[in-house]
Amino acid sequence: MTYTGDERGGAGRDGPWWWERRREAVLDVGLGAVSAAECALEGVQFAREAGLPGAVGVLFGFVVGATLVLRRRWPIAVVLVGIAVTPAAMGFLLSVVALYTLASSEVPRRITATLASMSMSATFVVMYLRTREGAADEPTLVISLSVFVAVALTVPPVLFGLYIGARRRLMESLQERADSLERELSLLADRAEERAEWARTEERTRIAREMHDVVAHRVSLMVVHAAALQAVAAKDPVKAARNAALVGDMGRQALTELREMLGVLRAEAPKPAAVAVAAPAGGFEDGPSLAELEALVGQSRAAGMVVELDVRAAGAGSADPAGAGAGVGYPAEVEQTAYRVVQEALTNCHKHAPGARVVVRLAHRDGEVAMQVENGPCDGKAAEPGLPSGGNGLVGMRERVLGLGGVFVSGPTDDGGFKVSAVLPCVSRA
Repeated sequence: MTYTGDERGGAGRDGPWWWERRREAVLDVGLGAVSAAECALEGVQFAREAGLPGAVGVLFGFVVGATLVLRRRWPIAVVLVGIAVTPAAMGFLLSVVALYTLASSEVPRRITATLASMSMSATFVVMYLRTREGAADEPTLVISLSVFVAVALTVPPVLFGLYIGARRRLMESLQERADSLERELSLLADRAEERAEWARTEERTRIAREMHDVVAHRVSLMVVHAAALQAVAAKDPVKAARNAALVGDMGRQALTELREMLGVLRAEAPKPAAVAVAAPAGGFEDGPSLAELEALVGQSRAAGMVVELDVRAAGAGSADPAGAGAGVGYPAEVEQTAYRVVQEALTNCHKHAPGARVVVRLAHRDGEVAMQVENGPCDGKAAEPGLPSGGNGLVGMRERVLGLGGVFVSGPTDDGGFKVSAVLPCVSRA
């Protein structure tokens, strides 16, 4: 069984063969050389005691000591070699370093304990047999000395190896955790950037819708009144003056709304954490409401459009005489969206159906509010106002309604007109 440094991961590996780093290879080769020299010297005494030629003992000791180079690759084998040569009284450095390597490696602890016990027992027996001849009358001293030497050559390297192995595993665990946290932080940063980009896109879309609603409706009415002013300027000065006043009022209203919107854009930016959540819904509190629907319809009437406003209260079958928003309170985003849908639909009537009769219906129901703007066929005698169309009116209305979980339908009617319908879910605050 082999236990190499590769099992701990190959990150930063630059050493030859089984070594992870060059310095580890240099260290093991150096230790192997020292161990080989030690065992070669001890092999001379071993050869003399065994009656062998000295060269054989030196060669044998050199080979035994050199096995320390393999300690990281085969720690169990190196320990067994150390235990095997213990009776020859050689390989003290080999045994100590091999036991340390074994304890610090990924070898199961039961194997480490077994081999450490075998090494300690072998050392004790060899020391006891060698010291007993010189101190036969002191058995207690012989046993004590043998136990001390066996423990001194076995326990410290094993304990130190266990400590180093546990420390290395702890550092690797901390490194893995740090790498995992770094990856998570990188992922969170990417998600935060995506959310911020999404928030910016939503905010740009919302601002574009607001600018479209403000500019398209007000300027459309101004163009209609300007055309009427040009037509009646010479024939009816009084009506011309009234139309000029209306154009001025609408221009001032448009400038006021644009100034307020630009003021919001110039305001101090909120914290990034709030942008992703609050930005898309921002600005509803200061927007128009259903209570202003009567005035909105009145502006179209003043521009010459025939408009009927039909408001029905919850549970009622007749028109609500109190007004479009009387007695009913909805969240600000619902009221503003309902107002903008009607506003954009009236603007489209000015652009595409001049002279047509228009009906604006508003129904307060349980848990929802419904609105419908329907115009009849265009009057062929009416002058075309020549208003440009950006093609985003119906798209903007649909985005507003669907963004609140509502339903939006638009399309031509059977009699040649056009109809825009929307239903918004809401919770009454009253």
